[in-house]
Amino acid sequence: MSYLRFASRRAASTLSAQRSEAPYRRRLEELRKQLASEGTEIDDFFGEKNGSSAFESVDVVGGRTDAYSEPQKPSWLKVRPPGDHESQKEYTRLRETVRKKKLATVCEEARCPNIGECWGGGTATIMIMGDTCTRGCRFCNIKTSKAPEGLDPNEPVHAAEAVTSWGLKYVVITSVDRDDYEDGGSAHIAKTVKEMKKRQSDLLIEVLAPDFRGSLKDVEKVAGCGLDVYAHNLETVERLQRAVRDYRAGYKQSLKTLEAAKSHAPHVVTKTSLMLGVGESHEEIRQTMRDLRDCGVEVVTFGQYLRPSKRHLKVEQWVPPHEFEMWQQEGEQMGFRYVASGPLVRSSYKAGEFYLSALVKERQKQMLQAA
Repeated sequence: MSYLRFASRRAASTLSAQRSEAPYRRRLEELRKQLASEGTEIDDFFGEKNGSSAFESVDVVGGRTDAYSEPQKPSWLKVRPPGDHESQKEYTRLRETVRKKKLATVCEEARCPNIGECWGGGTATIMIMGDTCTRGCRFCNIKTSKAPEGLDPNEPVHAAEAVTSWGLKYVVITSVDRDDYEDGGSAHIAKTVKEMKKRQSDLLIEVLAPDFRGSLKDVEKVAGCGLDVYAHNLETVERLQRAVRDYRAGYKQSLKTLEAAKSHAPHVVTKTSLMLGVGESHEEIRQTMRDLRDCGVEVVTFGQYLRPSKRHLKVEQWVPPHEFEMWQQEGEQMGFRYVASGPLVRSSYKAGEFYLSALVKERQKQMLQAA
């Protein structure tokens, strides 16, 4: 946290609760102006001692709301609870199947804001390889451990039975990181995909895969297992990687992962996701998009970062809906085949949407014609 924000919050907390809102804001703005003229020397004093250097070097992005001065979520981030959807019956059916098969879903584990909408529409993201991750990214609500329980050898079959019983046309499989396994769980993921395809050959499958510690052999194993969409999330811009993700993840490593998947299986659609509101600048987002296109990534999603709990990474800015619309337009102009961009969009949000499904089917048709 920069000194400017630290001092502003500290000064704000000492103001009397009885004072009206208007005087409070005037005083806060005056204090910010004063601190702005002193900030250089004070920032030098703090240096990197508190790990804040990653957040200090960019200007405030125009149109965004500072989440420190306005901690309350804006109106556009309000979501409907699961029971408030017309498809409550579908939501309940899907939830009961998940419980019966003892499966984990990233929808629940990560406390996704869209669980009601997606489950109500009969779409879920199955999380395999357990519910405990070997990594500890600062934004993620998944449980972590250096030594989680071993992989369940029956899980690929159970997951396949559950998914095919739902009668879905499109499913997303994601997983925790399993750095405790030599192959990172790549064989387990590949087996799960094959079991699903064996039971329902026309099922479109998207896998949100780990980086396998940079092992391209394991990336290729998953990319070539019969899936339709290979997704791996870059999460944020290059400068903020160490502040946001686990130290074992990395910007270049993730780009190489996506590039290797595309190179090994050209017919597979490659996809990634970026969180906004963690301190990135517009130019950094554009550079990230250019880097993704250079690696052959075809689908990208943008969403507002929401803090799962007080122990997680803090939100830096609230990004307005019109900015998300801007990124969708710019992404399409850059050549991305599909861009989903909105405050509540997540990497798996409405993954089976008509256009993405059509894109996958188009690729399948091209493969048959080339054969």
